[in-house]
Amino acid sequence: MNDRADSPAPQRLEHDVTAGPGGAMTDEVGVITGDLTLATHTLPDGRAHIAIQYTGAEEWYTLTGSPVPLPGGGLAALHADVLRRVQRGGCAEAPH
Repeated sequence: MNDRADSPAPQRLEHDVTAGPGGAMTDEVGVITGDLTLATHTLPDGRAHIAIQYTGAEEWYTLTGSPVPLPGGGLAALHADVLRRVQRGGCAEAPH
């Protein structure tokens, strides 16, 4: 039987987002701007890694401040928070 209520929580979430003025800060290349794809995924130690890329590119970058502890709301809450941060721009980083 495959009951949706018994399905495990998502381990990876990915969405496209347009960065606000000032973009998002990455560890590898500094600020990136424009049309981006954001991905968050759980790590075995209970934290989450946040990666970002130019939409359609192959290279992923670590959002500065990642990895972070999962909040009480889980991966979906963290992902939504980071999406809002990137949409606002201002050198968006992972939540502290």
